[in-house]
Amino acid sequence: MTTTRGLEGIVATQSSVSSIIDDELTYQGYGIDDLADNASFEEVIYLLWNGQLPTQEELKTFSEKLASEFSVPDEIFAQMKAYPIDDVHPMAALRTAISALGLFDEEAEEASEEANYRKAIKLQAKISTIVTGFERIRSGKEPVSPKSELSFAANFLYMLNGTEPDDLSVKAFNKALVLHADHELNASTFTARVCVATLSDIYSGLTAAIGALKGPLHGGANEAVMNMLLEIGDTDQVEPYIRKALDNKTKIMGFGHRVYKNGDPRAKHLREMSKQLTDVINETKWYDMSMKVEEMVTKEKGLLPNVDFYSATVYHSLGIKHDLFTPIFAISRTSGWLAHILEQYENNRLIRPRAEYVGPDKREYVAVKKR
Repeated sequence: MTTTRGLEGIVATQSSVSSIIDDELTYQGYGIDDLADNASFEEVIYLLWNGQLPTQEELKTFSEKLASEFSVPDEIFAQMKAYPIDDVHPMAALRTAISALGLFDEEAEEASEEANYRKAIKLQAKISTIVTGFERIRSGKEPVSPKSELSFAANFLYMLNGTEPDDLSVKAFNKALVLHADHELNASTFTARVCVATLSDIYSGLTAAIGALKGPLHGGANEAVMNMLLEIGDTDQVEPYIRKALDNKTKIMGFGHRVYKNGDPRAKHLREMSKQLTDVINETKWYDMSMKVEEMVTKEKGLLPNVDFYSATVYHSLGIKHDLFTPIFAISRTSGWLAHILEQYENNRLIRPRAEYVGPDKREYVAVKKR
């Protein structure tokens, strides 16, 4: 057997959901630039799950189904109120709530294709309400009920803040959701597929994916980027900070990617939104600092920013707390996770790789008295 650390370069399955070929990301064959500039998140969800963009009537019906499932059981919020709020990371709360959500779904153990699709709609809708509800509860406020007439992106911002968002904020958030929706066989997606390949239920698959996304080497990177920018403080401190990090060989979050060789194609879209939003809130230093960090890291290390780098300042500019960045990633990526879960169920085979043994040679048991 040949060992490949981190399964790098290993092709583990076939999928039609998304592709990364020659540094181009596509969802079901549509280029990410095309979708980021033109598509609503609802259209992208439908595309990922159904293999094609919806007609106007299909989009209307699908959006209405999503809107009808935004509400979550009161017991979920009651459970959140019992959490030790000051010590709970939102990703831990989200992981727990999604797992608990399955307890209130009478179809949770139903494995038919139709039931799984219905559960996918429920999960995609409710995860947004769970994230915003947790944030409001820990802030001493009551959760805000969604408005059926608002888009997915607008509803999230409305449920988070209690006021309807402006058009630029909705545009920026929608774009971020589209850009994060799927990314081929990343760590959390692979985790979801491994889980449901045992024929476990869809709630378990999503819970497993959230657990994988929680790590700072995956979904937690954008929060780490914002923490870095806060630590730097101002534009004139970028050079000494990054120089010290480079000299100490400290990992600078938000740069490089195992798959892309010539840069993450999603980064430029969030770079532009960062520029617009920081200008609107009159805090252009966050964009200026980011640009200077990018310039130095690219020059010194040859690394280009990935999707996490500029998403940090986009979310910050929208007034979103920094530890909510990864849960927002989860809201978007749920669309991709569910697409892969549904695909895994369609043509399932248990995922069971092997390991190269590097432990001691064969040994004989010795009675405890003689050890």
